[in-house]
Formats: sequence, C-alpha cells, structure tokens
Amino acid sequence: MISGAAMDEIPWFEYDEDDLDVAQRAFVDVLADRAGTWLVHPLDTMVLPSAFTSDGRLIVYLDIGHPQRNQGVLTVGAHFDGCFVRGGQLHNQDFTVQQAASEFILGAAGSPAELGNRAAEWFEAVLARPLVRWEWHHEGRMYAVRYQYADTGRGLSEGFEDSPPPDALRKRLAADGMSRGRINRADLGQPDVIAHVRGVCLDQWVRDTS
Repeated sequence: MISGAAMDEIPWFEYDEDDLDVAQRAFVDVLADRAGTWLVHPLDTMVLPSAFTSDGRLIVYLDIGHPQRNQGVLTVGAHFDGCFVRGGQLHNQDFTVQQAASEFILGAAGSPAELGNRAAEWFEAVLARPLVRWEWHHEGRMYAVRYQYADTGRGLSEGFEDSPPPDALRKRLAADGMSRGRINRADLGQPDVIAHVRGVCLDQWVRDTS
C-alpha cells in the first residue's frame, strides 16, 4: 500500500515537458491542479502525448475502480487538439471514445485553460455518480458480481467468480453456455449484497442482506 507521503510525491496527470507543447501543458496543468481534490490515486490518472496516439491528439484519462478489491471498472478520458476537447468512456486498450456510451460524452471548444476546467468538471461529475457493487453469494462465498450506476442501472463490469453457484443454477448456466464474463440477472435473481463503491451514497440503492 502506498503511504500518504508517497502519494504526495506522485503528480496527477504526470507528463514529461518535452512531450507536450505549450497549449497541451496548459490544459493538463489545470487538470492536475483540480485532480488533487479527487478521491483517486495519482497513478489512476494518465497522459498520452499526441506523438503516441492514433489520432494525433493528446489523450488524458482516468481509470475508475474499486481499490479495496483491486478491480478496474471504467476508463473515461478526453482527446484534446489545442482548441477542442472531446471525451467519453474510452476503450481500455486503444483509448478511442466509445460512441455507444453517450451518457459520458463531453464536447467543448475554448482556450486550453478553459477546456482544462471543462474537462475537470466533467471528470468530477463522473466520479460523483453513485457506483455500486452487486454481489450474489452461496454458502457464504460470492460467485457473481456486477458493478453499475445506481441512478441509471447502467452496468459497467460483471462476471462470475471462482466460487461455485448453487448446483441448480450452475447446471442451467452450463446448459445455456453462459460466458464467465457475462451474467444473466434473470437467472441469478436479486443480489445478496448491494454495496456503495464511490460517488454519492444514496441509502435506497445500498443494502446488505447477507
């Protein structure tokens, strides 16, 4: 575990000055300053210089996860070209904006500093959303999990764990050829635990029945 003192030595949105031009540095510096108040680890914030991106634009992104379980949940970020910023949920390998995830879309024009603030506000709004973890248990062990936003029900990550589900369910899943990476909530029924992960905590969306 990294101590608080060590975290203070790691900058948010760290970059090498030689990799960015003046406008890019102005944009990223605003983000880095704002990120100091976010409940994220500095290593979860990344800068990809334009020389290393497929579209020739600077990319900044944030990995949102469940640190207590070392589980990544969502990658969001923005592409910046000097006078326009476009953001959204990013593919976690090529960092392209995912058009299907329209609820995350950011688009704005302005000066680098203005766009740094717009992007920071957007990141903060995403971080504030109520993220919860649904768990299904059998014989005291979790066998399936799903991360979702409690306000919209949008699923972000889900799958089966190593613990076996109840026999009847396991046989039905095997017969249906169910992938370990996807769950069918109709088969699983209501979760045994709904736990708050981050963002606004609203009691009606969090319960523990274990």
